[in-house]
Amino acid sequence: MTNGAETFLHELSREIGRHPEKQSLMQEYKAHVTDLLQEHETLESDEVYPYLVERLGTPKEIATVWHDESKLTENKMQWLFVLLNIALFVGGGLLTAGYNLFHWTWLGTVWNVITDLSFVVMTIYMLFWGLLGYEIGREFGHAGKKLLKKTFLLSILPNLGLMYLIIFKLIPHAWFGSMISMPFILLCTGLTAILYPVSWIGYRWGRRDSV
Repeated sequence: MTNGAETFLHELSREIGRHPEKQSLMQEYKAHVTDLLQEHETLESDEVYPYLVERLGTPKEIATVWHDESKLTENKMQWLFVLLNIALFVGGGLLTAGYNLFHWTWLGTVWNVITDLSFVVMTIYMLFWGLLGYEIGREFGHAGKKLLKKTFLLSILPNLGLMYLIIFKLIPHAWFGSMISMPFILLCTGLTAILYPVSWIGYRWGRRDSV
């Protein structure tokens, strides 16, 4: 490979920086450069770099495109989990309100099933937070640590809001029957406290699988 090609790839590597897919991107562009040089073997050494810029764009332009795409992907994943968590709370809120206000038979059946399987529901919810960390770790690797923290902080807001409403009795405790008790509140507080460690474990696992 000529000096011009090596310079182009070196600058591209520097511009891409800590992009989560840097390794695969560099392999891809190295293959592109090799193919272009094979197609134009008559190029002089000082013509290689300008030719690559003409065909592929400057290293900075290429890196900007990929960084913008990575940022868009981060935002999509972040809001996906935030909205999913909000949807779970909205669904739970509608179920609770509907059960207490309308007394529909089918709604009562659903309510009884969920309350009888509360431990299973909590376990599934914990897995949801583990999945959040896993997907971020698998998709973004080491670069996903900041995204994990930001996504977690945004996603946890509905949890904290519900705890506030229950603790200060802004939601009638009678709506939850025997579920609302001091041990239950302490249990929920404890589970909320370990959500980030669960997400972190998922992140580490996903990061390992991304290698």
